[in-house]
Amino acid sequence: MVLRIAGADRDKFLHGLVTRDVGAAGSGLVYSALLTPQGKYLADFFLLNRREDILLDVKADFGPKLAQRLAMYRLRADVVIEDSGLSVVRGLGPAPEGCVADPRDPTLGWRGYGMEGDDPVVDWDALRVAACIPETGVELIPDDSYILEAGFDRLSGVDHRKGCYVGQEVTARMKHKTELRKGLETVDVEGTAPVGTPIMAGEREAGVLYTQAGGRGIAYLRFDRAAGEMQAGDAKVKWTPA
Repeated sequence: MVLRIAGADRDKFLHGLVTRDVGAAGSGLVYSALLTPQGKYLADFFLLNRREDILLDVKADFGPKLAQRLAMYRLRADVVIEDSGLSVVRGLGPAPEGCVADPRDPTLGWRGYGMEGDDPVVDWDALRVAACIPETGVELIPDDSYILEAGFDRLSGVDHRKGCYVGQEVTARMKHKTELRKGLETVDVEGTAPVGTPIMAGEREAGVLYTQAGGRGIAYLRFDRAAGEMQAGDAKVKWTPA
């Protein structure tokens, strides 16, 4: 779903809410997120600043709730939040005119708006797994995930210099005052297991296995426990720290 954010206060409004500098959207897509005041993930999305408005590209299932949440913060600001009606197309290789690069990782190609027809032969899950890119509603869980544990620094999804936004204090503490002890990592997987299967290291739970493709998977791991050969249901799991 692509929301359209318009009105004279649109830049200032979004800038005070989301994890990236909205002004940076003028040079292409910006990957960003909205958090709870407690610093937990609510939704991730792309922003495209077209000068006369801002397009907000979010997973379709999350669009209506995100629009409702944004409206809660609008108060008296001159801001319009509406469904743009635009479709989204993705592809690899040279980007057609008017399309923009996915900012999370070069392997994810480009996105276009108001066009039709994803490339049907692309295994997007395999590309995500290889680059450890979390998916909305799968590895990224509302009211539960923390964006730094999900790799938003690596994905250019958070700007630690932009100033205040919702959940900024918690995110800043995690960045500067603690060492991450949990997070998403790519693991080797022999066999398959349902998304959300606990990963066991002996008798102790070491994490959760999510998307799998081509003998690899994305896992949320407790780094102090994730060692050696682990088990996730019927699948064998191995993590090799970078």
